[in-house]
Amino acid sequence: MQCPCGLDISFKQCCFLIITEEVKAVSPVQLMRSRYSAYATKFADYIYQTYAESSRALQSINDISQWAQETKWLMLTIHSASEYTAVTNKTSDNSANKEHNLPTVCFSAYYKHQSKYYLMKETSRFIFEKSQWRYLDGEVSSSEELAAPKRNDLCFCQSQKKFKQCCGS
Repeated sequence: MQCPCGLDISFKQCCFLIITEEVKAVSPVQLMRSRYSAYATKFADYIYQTYAESSRALQSINDISQWAQETKWLMLTIHSASEYTAVTNKTSDNSANKEHNLPTVCFSAYYKHQSKYYLMKETSRFIFEKSQWRYLDGEVSSSEELAAPKRNDLCFCQSQKKFKQCCGS
């Protein structure tokens, strides 16, 4: 199975290694991709654990799990990412978190929820906390319901397959 994050590599060789904590995300983009893949593969615990501590208080594993179960994630597109302090064994949390300029990742995600298709665009902020990257918060710039493609149209996930053979199945 190709990784849901969109990289041309298998899930087991990509985000699964981060989700199962065999390796740590080395950048905000890599954390963003792994969180998206965790939503797509229903790893609610990982999503919860990768929230920053200050944001985690506003979340619950049950709510995350329910949303993941009700939602089919179809495609992730990373548009841009800001510069960040590279993480090394000597990096302190403070040196990676220039509070006035936290790292961001701008992305779009296609998903299906309650038989309707949506496109969400967000700019997410990340913080380096307890020696790992964590999701702090995000600003959704748009969230729109999409008309489902016709059965023989190309799928909007850019798989180059017909909709009926891809996300519409």
